[in-house]
Amino acid sequence: MSSKGKVVVGLSGGVDSSVAAKLLINEGYDVMGAFMLNWDDTRYTKTDEMQWIKDSEDARKVAETLHIPFEIFDFRKKYFKRVVDYMFREYARGRTPNPDILCNREIKFDLFWEEAKKYGADFVATGHYARKGQIEKDGQTYYRLLAGVDSKKDQSYFLAQLNQEQLKHALFPIGELEKSEVRRIAKESGFVTADKRDSQGLCFVGKVNLPDFLRQQLEPKEGDIIVIPREYYEQFETHENFENERQRIEYLGRTYNYKPGDGKIAGKHQGAHYFTKGQRKGLNIGGFKQRTFVIDTDVENNIVYIGEHYTHPGLYRSALKITDDELHWVRPDMALKPGETMDVKVRYRHLQPLRKARLHQFDDVLWIEFFEPQQAIAEGQFAAWYIDDELIGSGVIS
Repeated sequence: MSSKGKVVVGLSGGVDSSVAAKLLINEGYDVMGAFMLNWDDTRYTKTDEMQWIKDSEDARKVAETLHIPFEIFDFRKKYFKRVVDYMFREYARGRTPNPDILCNREIKFDLFWEEAKKYGADFVATGHYARKGQIEKDGQTYYRLLAGVDSKKDQSYFLAQLNQEQLKHALFPIGELEKSEVRRIAKESGFVTADKRDSQGLCFVGKVNLPDFLRQQLEPKEGDIIVIPREYYEQFETHENFENERQRIEYLGRTYNYKPGDGKIAGKHQGAHYFTKGQRKGLNIGGFKQRTFVIDTDVENNIVYIGEHYTHPGLYRSALKITDDELHWVRPDMALKPGETMDVKVRYRHLQPLRKARLHQFDDVLWIEFFEPQQAIAEGQFAAWYIDDELIGSGVIS
């Protein structure tokens, strides 16, 4: 039987990638397993053990069970440069990055693919709950990124920055399966990973104590936590008349420029860059009847602004913007031209329910207008938009 091509599967030592490898063998591919070593520093992880050693051993055992070759690809230096440095830069700017999305774009579908080609690979595969399709249009093939069938596990959002070239060589074998089915196949195959819990935390790093991790580069510095009362917002009149559409949307997406005098000091923190919008844990302040949430951070002046209760006006916006230099179309043929709009569904956090929205493309910026106000939109996070179950574009919230 002739092979359908050579695939290098990223075996992470988890159940999903183990089953992905098994399915590809069943489908007639020539399969090799590889473990990506990206991190070996336990100073900031919540467990002392070297998780990667156990994971790589589990990955090796799965490869042995499947009788496929196995390698370890060492990306530690490049991972630090491409993912960790980026995280530090974003937090220092007062933004909230999503390292998993970066990790897929920069490591799993870039470095990993480059390395896999040295072994004669035609494809790379991962254990992501996502699907790939293709469509012919004007004599050209476009690859489609589709949500996984298991909606509770769908990971298409984490792949939102992949480009056509990366999708062309990517396979997602478990995208058509429910998680329970994946576990069943793993058990029947006798994988050591069959009952292993899903990994948590930063991609490849594990559960990290984020403030400790950020303290490597960002010095702790005491500052004020200031509570903004609801009355603060009464000074802003509701606009009815706008000169143009852009003005209307900018009004919906406006952010408030808080100053210390706008509220009262409620406590102290150890660094504004350790906090993100919508955060409610880690504030360590009392004396409030309701829960308090971070509504803004000012890293320049080292101030954290909070509001009481999840209905606090400072938590909500009805629009967000993405500058053209941080805008990415998975489907470039569907990219909007200035002046065009498109109705889509959007999420700006993993597994957040999709929200109805309209894209507005201007000369230099894409605005996303939500049909209902949204909570805790954080700069630096990725927004991704879908039509039906296809993810067609994404960008960094600015």
